[in-house]
Amino acid sequence: MQARMNSPVMTLPGALEALQALAAAAQDAGLPQKTIDLVHLRASQINGCSVCVDMHSRGAKKRGETDERLFTVAAWREAPYFSDAERAALALTEAATRLADRPNPVPDEVFNGAATHYDQRALAALVLNIAMINLWNRLNVTTGLVGGEWTAQWA
Repeated sequence: MQARMNSPVMTLPGALEALQALAAAAQDAGLPQKTIDLVHLRASQINGCSVCVDMHSRGAKKRGETDERLFTVAAWREAPYFSDAERAALALTEAATRLADRPNPVPDEVFNGAATHYDQRALAALVLNIAMINLWNRLNVTTGLVGGEWTAQWA
């Protein structure tokens, strides 16, 4: 497997720094890192981004995430390992990632479910994290970046 091109964020001056600044804005907003990791992993699974599935599962594992949760995040509705707040975040992640799949892609029920578990700042961070991982997924999938090789390009 070979990438079609280098990542645009490594090619265009200022692009990586802009995305890093956006990510920094979403940090320390009350959204647990474990939730961020799950959101990033689940959206990346849906989008078929091998780079991000690889990166975020490894990162989550380094931060102490359990194998059970990593192995079952794709089946979070049926797995007993996730809190109600995490389930609400994963439901919002799936809805916001699959925008074209239904006429009302992010129903009030899904959004309000997340809003019951997160205050305004944490909810803003959740929405921003969902949007950012979808951006990264689209960059990586479009350019054909290969999972496992991301460390060499971004080293």
